[in-house]
Amino acid sequence: MAVTTAPLFSPWTPISARRCYSTRARASNTTTSIKKGRVVGNLGHLGEVVRKDMDFLKKGIRRGMEWANEALQVRRVSKTLDDLLWLRHLEEPQAPPLEPRPWPQPCYPELSGVDLFMADLKALEAYAGYFYYLSKIWSKPLPEVYDPQYVDDYFGCRPHLVAFRLLEVFSSFASAAIRIRASGIRKYLKLRSDKDIDGNISQYKFGMVLKETMLSLGPTFIKVGQSLSTRPDIIGTEISKALSELHDQIPPFPRNVAMKIIEEEFGSPVESFFSYISKEPVAAASFGQVYRGSTLDGVSVAVKVQRPNLRHLVVRDVYILRLGLGLLQRIAKRKSDLRLYADELGKGLVGELDYTLEAANATKFLEAHLPFPFIRVPKVFQHLTRRRVLTMEWIIGESPTDLLSVSTGNSIDHGSRYTERQQFDAKRRLLDLVNKGVEASLVQLLETGLLHADPHPGNLCYTSTGQIGFLDFGLLCQMEKKHQYAMLASIVHIVNGDWESLVRALTEMDVVRPGTNIRRVTMDLEYALGEVEFRDGIPDVKFSRVLGKIWSVALKYQFRMPPYYTLVLRSLASLEGLAVAADKNFKTFEAAYPYVVQKLLTDNSAATKRILHSKEGIPVAEACSLLKSRCN
Repeated sequence: MAVTTAPLFSPWTPISARRCYSTRARASNTTTSIKKGRVVGNLGHLGEVVRKDMDFLKKGIRRGMEWANEALQVRRVSKTLDDLLWLRHLEEPQAPPLEPRPWPQPCYPELSGVDLFMADLKALEAYAGYFYYLSKIWSKPLPEVYDPQYVDDYFGCRPHLVAFRLLEVFSSFASAAIRIRASGIRKYLKLRSDKDIDGNISQYKFGMVLKETMLSLGPTFIKVGQSLSTRPDIIGTEISKALSELHDQIPPFPRNVAMKIIEEEFGSPVESFFSYISKEPVAAASFGQVYRGSTLDGVSVAVKVQRPNLRHLVVRDVYILRLGLGLLQRIAKRKSDLRLYADELGKGLVGELDYTLEAANATKFLEAHLPFPFIRVPKVFQHLTRRRVLTMEWIIGESPTDLLSVSTGNSIDHGSRYTERQQFDAKRRLLDLVNKGVEASLVQLLETGLLHADPHPGNLCYTSTGQIGFLDFGLLCQMEKKHQYAMLASIVHIVNGDWESLVRALTEMDVVRPGTNIRRVTMDLEYALGEVEFRDGIPDVKFSRVLGKIWSVALKYQFRMPPYYTLVLRSLASLEGLAVAADKNFKTFEAAYPYVVQKLLTDNSAATKRILHSKEGIPVAEACSLLKSRCN
């Protein structure tokens, strides 16, 4: 009699489960030789089985999600829903400003029937007028210039947009936290290589998860991540390294959308102003992307186009931050208004969205630095610039990232490598760019007082004529003259290891708060930086390390760090990071000090003479020697 049995495995049974069953079958033949009660387990094999099952499940879920997205057209439905919820079709850009109107208050005096009826009619008129006012608020557009009150009014009648964004931000960071936690569990089970157990690698993985989360949350969070990437002294080197990829890995938006924005800004077809615009963008940033083009006269230009609907998205994130800081202020019972920090951020970000302001900044920066031939600033084409479109001269140059890639010998396509000659030349050009970048930072600090506010590698290039080119002038910072001399003095005091004089210089720059114990600050600086060794009168230590020590003391005593101080230190630390990657012996102080000496010797002001001839200053003979070596 034939016996029918069910198959051991279905087509959907994971391969790892089948292999596990076969292994158990083979193992059963040997169990007779093992004594009863003795348990032999292979946790490593169990972990491998679990990992393969998880991979199987993830592939199945991913295929299901891809099918659902394609079948249900999730992206198209999401875009349609987003356009509907914003209610942009109700906005009237030309609407005049409205006077605020309070909610009508009831009033019931002793009235006759007719008087009461007339009062009811007036009350009805008042309520009708108020609801008409509310309807006009719905049609009121988001202001072009950031104003906290207008922003409150705009989103106050659109709470659903704020709620959806809060849910999106919360779910994104919750997902990131789960991924980080799962990564920790996998490391505990040793399902990953021993290399991943290293602390630095783990921090880098954390930074990569944070980078992906900020990419998914859009332009505002990308901008925050880019700013954090320039502060390794706060978030750590490995996390900073991961976040620095935000400068280069931002996905572009479609070309047809960019061309439509150009036509809307100029009111005419693109062909009326440009004879050529590249098919793909040559660079994509958090707020816009750049195309290479040609004017009708045949001049090569860079055309920067802003991302669509960007102002609404950025201001909404700033509004949410403002709400959070207001809640934090009430919980912490702080007297100072923390929402002012969100307002400052909002003004800066919204200012960057007006490309006519950036064009004015670029022209101002160009005129201020014309006397310095090693600095290259592109010319602005004013007639081809609008609020969302910026046209500038095309500068041919190499990016610091590309030079670093060649100098370190990273592979190109198909596993081929750069020759030693190519690596040597790239390293020489990179170090020349860094030295000129350091000098350019000091020129901005000590000569012109006009600082480039976003000096990351993506905004720099090295031209064929040996110049350092500056790009992206969304934000500039202007210094006061008295602060320039105080900054010059602080550099000299750091080089000399004179921490007491450094604290005095910081006090002159209004960095140290009134009432701070100066002696304690000096002692903490001596303790933090006392280990610095000097070689030929110059600190033999990385600038970023000195910056980190000073910053830790600044946080402890709540120093009021002015914007220019942070910008210059961030710029020098960023340049040092590029140089050290190519040459471990590079010292920022060694590159910067000759220019400082030249400034002291050539400036005839009383302030520089006081620094030069003070007991902590530079000996004149040593200064002349350094200046002579610089000239050679």
